[in-house]
Amino acid sequence: MLRSYAELRDYRIAATDGSVGPVKDCYFDDVAWVVRYLVVDTARWLSGRQVLISPISLGAADPATREFPVTITRAQVQGSPGIDTAKPVSRQHEMQYLDYYSYPYYWGGLGFWGGGYYPSDLVAANRVDTRPPREAVNEDPHLRSCEAILKYRISASDGEIGHVQGYLMDTATWAIRYLVVDTGNWLHGHQVLVSPLWIERIRWSDSSVVIEVTRQAIRDAPRYDPSVPLQRNSETAIYRHYGLAGYWTQEPPRLAA
Repeated sequence: MLRSYAELRDYRIAATDGSVGPVKDCYFDDVAWVVRYLVVDTARWLSGRQVLISPISLGAADPATREFPVTITRAQVQGSPGIDTAKPVSRQHEMQYLDYYSYPYYWGGLGFWGGGYYPSDLVAANRVDTRPPREAVNEDPHLRSCEAILKYRISASDGEIGHVQGYLMDTATWAIRYLVVDTGNWLHGHQVLVSPLWIERIRWSDSSVVIEVTRQAIRDAPRYDPSVPLQRNSETAIYRHYGLAGYWTQEPPRLAA
């Protein structure tokens, strides 16, 4: 199911023995465009400390309570490695975090999560025993804050079209499927969806996202109405407009547990 980032930030994380706190941000991998961690504010419980929660521990969202259940306890959260959200998350920090929870490493495979496309695939594959040695892990992660990229300008191949207004996330795989683009005065404030698959690069130096489509293609693209849940037929129309196959045709089904 696709959920908006704004909706996600309205949810709280529920440990097995009580509330942890509200979601404040997400760290995503800007190569695979997959959310690797939710940033959760523990508010008064831990003096406002922010902690990371991996999708590996998340259960299905409960719309009635606006909560995501997790398979960990408050004591585990309290003892988890600290995170300075003002600084990049290093690979060594990730390893410390994943080792603390005895989670498999998600990198090193061809899927979103190891060799699979779902966090549960990673756990089912029992990749804990196949972790690379610490000295072999030298690459820097490409983790970015969703909050930080909000309001980044979107540049088509022939000019600017608007700014990042939000995201639509697949909470089964935790892939970011679309950036929600506010076209501002150019298209009278209409919103359109841009797939990360069309992004050529992110220019961190001038806070902009460059996409490989034209302004005219964006102008003619189906409009996005955030008040209407995005259905597969609407997604199909978007991809058909750009002459591309949908992401759902290119990903394998969930692995057996």
